[in-house]
Amino acid sequence: MRDLMGMMKQAQAMQEKMAALQGELDTVEVSGASGGGAVWVTMTAKGQVKGVQLDPAMMNPDEREILEDLIVAAMNDARGKAEQVAAERMGELTKGLPLPPGLKLF
Repeated sequence: MRDLMGMMKQAQAMQEKMAALQGELDTVEVSGASGGGAVWVTMTAKGQVKGVQLDPAMMNPDEREILEDLIVAAMNDARGKAEQVAAERMGELTKGLPLPPGLKLF
């Protein structure tokens, strides 16, 4: 019975740490870029877009499709970085736990 109580305490502590990590990921910001820095996207590690910066030279109406593609590329770059940050933080939290590979906890 002691082992069960110990496991319950560990599970509760892990749940509290996970909640804290989720809150932290709301405040961690990453940036993605494309077009050699002509387009920048900033987002939280949870994927909420916070801002977009465009080089004024990209504001040519004849090149609208290029700008749209660069925005998508910058967002994907930022999203990849956000996922990496979240995975690293989660890895620190779950280090030593026997979790199956590829299990996503958030």
